[in-house]
Amino acid sequence: MGFNCLRLVFLGLLLGHPLLAFCESKPLARIAVVDSDRILRESAPIQQAQRQLEQEFAKRDHELREIAQRLKTITAKLDKKGAALSDAKRSAMQTELAQLNADFQHKRRAFNEEFNQRRNEEIAAVTDYANRVIQTIAQDAQYDLIVQEAVYFNPRIDITDQVLKALADPSFAKKINAQP
Repeated sequence: MGFNCLRLVFLGLLLGHPLLAFCESKPLARIAVVDSDRILRESAPIQQAQRQLEQEFAKRDHELREIAQRLKTITAKLDKKGAALSDAKRSAMQTELAQLNADFQHKRRAFNEEFNQRRNEEIAAVTDYANRVIQTIAQDAQYDLIVQEAVYFNPRIDITDQVLKALADPSFAKKINAQP
C-alpha cells in the first residue's frame, strides 16, 4: 500500500466513510451494456428472419385478404340491395356471409397462432445467437460483466453497435461456430 493510499485509509476511518477506508491497486471491473431491444429491432439476423417469415406466410396472408375482400363485397351488396332482394335470396346471401365469415375467422386465428409461434421460434434463435456473440465479445475484450437491461447507463459503456456489427458479419458466425 502506497503513502497516498494510507492517507485515504486514514481519512476514511477518520471521517467514517467506508469507501475511503479501502484502497486496493486492483483495476476496476470492466462492465458493458447491450440494448437487447435494439438488437431485436435492428440486427441483421432478425431482419433476415422477418423477411423469411413474410415469404413463408405470404400466400396465406394473400388468401386471407381475398376472403376479407369477398366479405366486404357481399356485405356491401346486402346493405345496398338487401331490401330489394327476395327473402330466399337475401337469406342465402346472409348464410353465405355467415359461413364465409366463420371460415375467415377460423383461418385468421390459425394464421395468427402459427405466425406468432414461428416468430417466437425465430426470436428465440436470434436471441440465442446474439447471446453467444455477446459472450464471445466479452471473452475477447475481457469484460467482467455485460448487462442487457439497465435503468440507466453511460453511453460510453454501450457495446450494442459492436454486437450489431458482429451479428451482421458472416465471418464472426464461423468464429463462434454458430449459424445466425
